Amino acid sequence: MINPRYSNLLFSLLLSGMMSFLVSGISTLRTVPLDPDFVGVWMASWISSWAVAFPAVIVVAPLARRMVARLTATSGK
Repeated sequence: MINPRYSNLLFSLLLSGMMSFLVSGISTLRTVPLDPDFVGVWMASWISSWAVAFPAVIVVAPLARRMVARLTATSGK
């Protein structure tokens, strides 16, 4: 098992991997026809997308959490 103190990092890794997989697949499908090379092109796109998405999620997720907290905070009344 993975130590719980790494849960934010693991969450970022998994979220960025899944999202970049889906988005790169859609983008690749829109630009490359379905042919025998499609999966290879998609996987190359995905890996380079994930290389950007993972650090971006690490940086952006805390900001998004703070924004959500402010938007959903109760007024205390």
